[in-house]
Amino acid sequence: MQGETSGEAIFPTFFMAGFECSTFVWKDRERKDYVSATGHDRHLKADLAAAMDLGIGVVREAIRWPQVDLGEGRFDWSSVKSVQDAATDCKITPVWDLCHYGFPDGCDPFSDECRDRFVVYCRAAAEFVTSTAEPPYFFTPINEITFFSAAATDLEWMYPFAKGREDELKRALCRMSIAGAKAIREVEPGARMVHVDPIVHAVPPPGRPDLADEARDEAYREAYEGWDMLCGRLAPEFGGSPEILDIVGVNVYHYSQVQLDADKKREILGPRDPRRKPLSELLQFAWERYHRPIIIGETSGFQENRAEWLRMTMEESLKAIDAGVDLHGVCLYPFVDLPDWWTQKWARIGIYDVADKDGFERVPCDAYIQELRRWQK
Repeated sequence: MQGETSGEAIFPTFFMAGFECSTFVWKDRERKDYVSATGHDRHLKADLAAAMDLGIGVVREAIRWPQVDLGEGRFDWSSVKSVQDAATDCKITPVWDLCHYGFPDGCDPFSDECRDRFVVYCRAAAEFVTSTAEPPYFFTPINEITFFSAAATDLEWMYPFAKGREDELKRALCRMSIAGAKAIREVEPGARMVHVDPIVHAVPPPGRPDLADEARDEAYREAYEGWDMLCGRLAPEFGGSPEILDIVGVNVYHYSQVQLDADKKREILGPRDPRRKPLSELLQFAWERYHRPIIIGETSGFQENRAEWLRMTMEESLKAIDAGVDLHGVCLYPFVDLPDWWTQKWARIGIYDVADKDGFERVPCDAYIQELRRWQK
């Protein structure tokens, strides 16, 4: 694996897509399954065919750990086979998410037992995938370690609701991810790892320069701690290395740039706020920190701004490439709309919206698709 720009494409297409696949136990203590909630399980073949028709040859898909792991080393891969078969038919390469915020019932992420169970699961998943599909193989062991660590602790949005243990959970998840990546590579040494997390920018409130250091620390140290552990810069005893970090997936949304107030509350910076930092500069920061291949692992605009967001993202991506960033793709996420976590109303952020009638009917966002076609040309 090369650490500097090689000029060789890693993925079949530059544009990728993703399907929302969270399986967390939410703050209401109920298990959620967003593959089902978006109708992706019902529309699997049609969804992947639609991606293929748009010239998208790579999709982020889920192996839902809570669903496939039956305990005691037993697994049910039937749902995974359905996805792989449809992807093969559509000539699409999956990037398999192995833990998208969800643990099997009774699995304590702070325990050695949970880590050992994850390693067994990762090895078994790799054996199944490599026995049913041709290479290349891509895996995301644990999705958004840094974000997950906050959401499942101090924010108390999802299990394990471990308030006050954010740093501890981040370290535990990194150890799991590193061990899982090694288990996958014991099965398939050429498997690639894609580790995604948000890149953020934070600024102090006007007139509060005393808070500038705190804002910068959150955006340019804390937000990178997960990747730092995966690559071995931080907590090297976990076994991280540049080869484990492998491909850096940076997630970019409009709410990724904020004003950090004295009480820790975040206020989203408006699209024309001069304090926003250009995406190309954020990409360059991540590239210079790790010198690993980069993709934008998730990005989408909001409602009527989806086409404009894609235009801005692509303009900034080209600036980053021109500046030497080894950027290999942009993942439009989600491909199909999803219910907002809090309101359960459709968020209207996908390439396809979802009608609440006739079984999750897909409705194309024409302006978004036209902008995608323009950039593909």
